[in-house]
Amino acid sequence: MASQALPVRGARLGKQVTSGIVPAARREANDTVRAAVLLLPAGDALSTRRRSHVAASAMVPLGRALMRAGCGEGLAAHVVHYRFRGWNGGNAHPVEDAAWAVDEIIRRYGDVPVSLVGTDMGGRAALRAADHPAVHSVVALAPWLPEGAEPEPVKQLIGRQVLIVHGTNDQDTNPDLSYRLAERAKKVNRDVCRFEVHSDGHDLHDHRGEVAALAADFVLGSLLGRHFARPVADALAAPPPLGLRMPLAAGFGRRPHG
Repeated sequence: MASQALPVRGARLGKQVTSGIVPAARREANDTVRAAVLLLPAGDALSTRRRSHVAASAMVPLGRALMRAGCGEGLAAHVVHYRFRGWNGGNAHPVEDAAWAVDEIIRRYGDVPVSLVGTDMGGRAALRAADHPAVHSVVALAPWLPEGAEPEPVKQLIGRQVLIVHGTNDQDTNPDLSYRLAERAKKVNRDVCRFEVHSDGHDLHDHRGEVAALAADFVLGSLLGRHFARPVADALAAPPPLGLRMPLAAGFGRRPHG
């Protein structure tokens, strides 16, 4: 049976996420952007409905945390608004949208390094779209990685710095599957680490401050050359399973790490 034609609809970038501290009106129009973050929202397995503004809005607090951490260092952050709400099987629409968004970042800001930061379905899209030459790092938060006949690819992660974060009590996406992907990725790329958030669920709500601080540490280290916090550096250096089951400590980001 021929598949039904999908409506013509383009992905787009949301406006620049601000820190929430400095009013947007005070930002200099000619601020130099040195690096960019693309925030990839959650979605559905199958849906050609219009993108979810609720899912896109849910990425803004994390974007603001990243902007506060990178304040004054030339970081830009945008939420990607997908064409469709779903992954849609082999179409993998969010992956195409993420690749388009990286191209759009380069068109707007020039040849700057990009980090893909996604949650749930957006985490899977971030991992899949890492083969774009402008992508330097990937952060996948509670990524949706359904079991299938073929394992998720990992070769596109070679040469990228990769952070996966998963709650041990996640009932929506399986943390064991993200561990297995991290384990396979580590075999082809040593710059892979994975943190476990003990007792937290899919939304990582109970430790959202620590998760945001961890993501910011990783993004700013990978894009702007900051030194990683000691737990991140240790996780990247440790062999499996240690560096792939690193516990996220309570209070991460609230005190300096040596």
